[in-house]
Amino acid sequence: MKATTAAEARRLQDIPNIGPAGADDLRALGIFEPAQLVGLDPYALYDMSNALRGQRQDPCVCDVFIAAVRFMEGAPPHPWWHYTAERKRHFAG
Repeated sequence: MKATTAAEARRLQDIPNIGPAGADDLRALGIFEPAQLVGLDPYALYDMSNALRGQRQDPCVCDVFIAAVRFMEGAPPHPWWHYTAERKRHFAG
């Protein structure tokens, strides 16, 4: 069951849009608790994740990071693709 508010998220996989692979990506970045996402830059997380893997990951990984950070900062749960337009604007500018 996914959390409906940030306060309910106890594990990384409680965060909407974060499954086993996303949780592994976050743990590889040193993030082990949902609250650690508060105040982080999801674009920097994506860049660091790409550097760790030695290749550019699918851009939807960035969307997932945006969704997770925004949710933990108090936004309502949105599907990851809700943030695709934001990501595209970010990288276009």
